[in-house]
Amino acid sequence: MTGPDHGLDHATTIKISTNATQYFVESYYAALNTRQEPLSSFYITPCAMSGGKFLPSISFNGEQIRNATVLQARFEDQISAAYYEVKSYDSHVVNPNYVAEGTGGWPAKTGKNMTILAAVSGCVKFGNIDEAKQRGFSETFLLIPNPVAAANKQRAKDVKEWLIQTQNFRIVV
Repeated sequence: MTGPDHGLDHATTIKISTNATQYFVESYYAALNTRQEPLSSFYITPCAMSGGKFLPSISFNGEQIRNATVLQARFEDQISAAYYEVKSYDSHVVNPNYVAEGTGGWPAKTGKNMTILAAVSGCVKFGNIDEAKQRGFSETFLLIPNPVAAANKQRAKDVKEWLIQTQNFRIVV
């Protein structure tokens, strides 16, 4: 069956969103664990919305974080080390036809215009990996097409195809 809005069959849509989520999860949590890549590279460019709200919207255990730079500073200043172990993730297409402003989007057949809801769960240790208590975590992301990638219509190695617009992290008790 072909979707009415984007011309892709259901199986293709699932495959694209699952592959995008898998790549995101592997690279994002590797960046958190190794701190070798700036977190800001995973997020949309900060912007103000009407009503005084900001994007990206980042919630860390119920606390609103202004942007990815502030989140990274928090990790560097308050958390000496972290080790995330993802146990499971799931993805759902939220909008099959999101077109980043000013880009014209990707050709519909690529499936790269979709926004994706990614739900991730696993365990995390903060501090000394050998001594820290392992805690469960749950995290939800809304991933949107990267306007830089969409504008260029080509995949550069260092350009991510989807970026975080919204994130909600929770430690599970």
